[in-house]
Amino acid sequence: MSALHPLTNEELLQVAPTLFTQEPHHEVSQHYHFIPTIDVIEEIRYHRWYPVSVQESGVRNLDKEGYQRHLVRFRHFNDLIKPSENAVELLLFNSHDRSTAFSISAGIYRFVCANGLVIADTIFERYKIKHIGNRTNDIQHAIENIMQFKPRLEEKIHTFESIELKDSEKLSFAKAAVPLRFEPHLQVDVHDLLVPHRQEDERDDLYTVMNVIQENLLRGNISGINTQTGRRFTSKEITSIPKDVEINQKLWDITERIATIKSHLIQRVA
Repeated sequence: MSALHPLTNEELLQVAPTLFTQEPHHEVSQHYHFIPTIDVIEEIRYHRWYPVSVQESGVRNLDKEGYQRHLVRFRHFNDLIKPSENAVELLLFNSHDRSTAFSISAGIYRFVCANGLVIADTIFERYKIKHIGNRTNDIQHAIENIMQFKPRLEEKIHTFESIELKDSEKLSFAKAAVPLRFEPHLQVDVHDLLVPHRQEDERDDLYTVMNVIQENLLRGNISGINTQTGRRFTSKEITSIPKDVEINQKLWDITERIATIKSHLIQRVA
């Protein structure tokens, strides 16, 4: 669930009851200090970051229902009252069965396509919230660092937007991104990853191309051939939180490398 307004606790409960679980899964060690996710959400709200999106993983083992992975995306008060094309977001990850560490990371929300990007750990290191000790200090420290990093990330977006890619460079970008989603025996037409889904994305700058590729990788509907079986397939939307984050972060790393190469070429020409 994603919204342009802050989500109430009632809305959060409707979509992700796991946020309100009050005890850990029974298989968790007795040394594990349980922290209800809703308590951390309230502490983050206190710092003027408000939940705008929530995602909860499905479970195969019904015994894990209510304890599974979940992700909450927060947007700062200033960005809610004065929206821009892109908003830096605070991402909160957790689970109550130890499948995911309690942590805070940074992301970007792009309004034109409703894309939620996740920043690579190489750019903004994820902050772990310990299940022991003073979690309030952990949360405050993470939020302070995101606030300090926010202007730099916004400037990085502007840099990506200023870098124009040739058709051959866009194709190379798409080829580098294919393995993030498709195994070697799943052959797809890389040109399909570059197909924009709205007029606003018919541009050649690095940031737009990255978002187009990200959307096609995550939302699916890419056709191809399974060379092992000879059968055709169409990719489905990624709903797994870990896989979504993995693709996003690795795609960001590729984008950073392209930006570095292009920036050096521009400097040499100048």
